[in-house]
Amino acid sequence: MPEPVLTVDVNGEMDVKAKEVLQNADSEEEDSKAKERERGAKGALSLLAVIILGSAYLVAFCSRLFAVIRFESIIHEFDPWFNYRATHHMVENGFYNFLNWFDSRAWYPLGRIVGGTVYPGLMLTSGTIHYILHSLNIPFHIRDICVFLAPIFSGLTAITTFLLTRELWSTGAGLLAACFIAIAPGYISRSVAGSYDNEGIAIFALMLTFFLWIRAMKKGSVTWAILAALSYFYMVSAWGGYVFITNLVPLHVLIVLLMGRFSAKIYISYSTFYIVGLICSMQVPFVGFQPLRTSEHMAALGVFGLLQIVAFLHYVKAATTKKQFEVAVVTWICGKDVSEKTPEKTSAMEIITRKTV
Repeated sequence: MPEPVLTVDVNGEMDVKAKEVLQNADSEEEDSKAKERERGAKGALSLLAVIILGSAYLVAFCSRLFAVIRFESIIHEFDPWFNYRATHHMVENGFYNFLNWFDSRAWYPLGRIVGGTVYPGLMLTSGTIHYILHSLNIPFHIRDICVFLAPIFSGLTAITTFLLTRELWSTGAGLLAACFIAIAPGYISRSVAGSYDNEGIAIFALMLTFFLWIRAMKKGSVTWAILAALSYFYMVSAWGGYVFITNLVPLHVLIVLLMGRFSAKIYISYSTFYIVGLICSMQVPFVGFQPLRTSEHMAALGVFGLLQIVAFLHYVKAATTKKQFEVAVVTWICGKDVSEKTPEKTSAMEIITRKTV
């Protein structure tokens, strides 16, 4: 009986390889089409988000123009009129003269030293916009800028609310929050056209500071923490309600510490935010040394000190063993060294000193 002869079908092998190449090409083409569809869907969603956010800005701006539409472009209420007079004086005479301006018409008959009794952020914002417009040869009277400043910043508040909510939850939630704050009645009542008061820009600064703080805490970045501190400085210069930030941010850090979620990111972000924010806020003449003296600022200082203690304990715990750390804690509490000084076991405080040096 003859043995079977093994043969190689060259054409068959070439057909199999060709089929594999075609299948791979088809799969790559399908993957590329799927990626293109995914990019297209993401682009459509991004475009839809931009349209909704732009609509929220327009609604926030237009819903605050009823006073101008019904009457004319004027300043109304008492405090806005004084703020307008102060802004006009600053634009005409300069910022240094504004800080030293004694207004004999205010607080009559005593008069008022304006630079040391106002939050200058509102005047500086309007004056900066006026300077930029005139630098571009756009003749805009300072009164019109003061009238429309609050509606413009209301739209910006909607955008910052979107950024904050997206950072905390999702894009959809951010868009919903932006639409809600754009038509919030309480906010509209304090930011209509012609109501040239501190709240017109302060709510924007408030939301921006919270957004930058959340981003700084998530990233653990000094850059984001400094940006949050600068936004806090703008808030301090604009409105006395900055104490909300002064107490809410330390409360957030305290809750995180009580939950046992201390990390280097929290330490870096809050330490940078507190130090830079404290130094900047003391540059406002009306605030001065209040952050170091008044009770509403003590919570921030206390949490800052507590954070340093917690960070030091975490450092000691990482630099020593569990037994040595326990001995060090007991030694610190009791005020004396309770460890056994033997050649095999040195003092915990000596170990800590060596590690530190």
